[in-house]
Amino acid sequence: MLRYALIFFIIALIAAVFGFGGIAAGAAAIAKVIFYIFLVLLVVSLIMNFVRKT
Repeated sequence: MLRYALIFFIIALIAAVFGFGGIAAGAAAIAKVIFYIFLVLLVVSLIMNFVRKT
C-alpha cells in the first residue's frame, strides 16, 4: 500500500513539473489518502501484535 502512495506522489511531482496542476493535485490527494490509510493499518497491526504477544 505504501508503494501505491509513493507512485501517486511521484506522478504528482512529475505532473507538477510539466504544469498539469489538476492532475498533480488529484494525484497528491490520492497519495495522501493512501498514506493515511497505511498509517492507520500500521498502528492497528502494531497494537494487535503487542496484544497478541502478552
